[in-house]
Amino acid sequence: MIQVGIWLDKQEANGVVLENGKESIFNISSELDFFNPKGGSRSKTKWGPQEVVHDSKYLEREKHQLKNYFEKIADKISNADQIAIFGPAETPEKFVKTLEENHPGLAAKVLTTKTVDSMTQNQFKALAKQSFGIDDRYPDAT
Repeated sequence: MIQVGIWLDKQEANGVVLENGKESIFNISSELDFFNPKGGSRSKTKWGPQEVVHDSKYLEREKHQLKNYFEKIADKISNADQIAIFGPAETPEKFVKTLEENHPGLAAKVLTTKTVDSMTQNQFKALAKQSFGIDDRYPDAT
């Protein structure tokens, strides 16, 4: 059984693949451009025209970049039997929504989605194992 835990935000996705007692780590960079449009500026004349910032252009570009990022993650976890998704803010929910729309087979394999802040790699691996019911504190106990 292949179990995959993913912690993702808009910058990167860190994953752990648990298979037959072995674990492997992967990392996917989002390659998202972080836009910080400056506000419009005033004209030199007292009541002159203003420069307008078109936020929709930036938001549309971010939407397409997020779609590509989520597709990379979906390709990486396509052979998973169980999936647990973690991350801050709304990024995990957006990823699950994208899976439901574009990859319903993968979406059905998602066991849990939790909102968690940043954590160390060991904390993340422990959280993923806990989500799958794996207790590695006593590996010899049967």
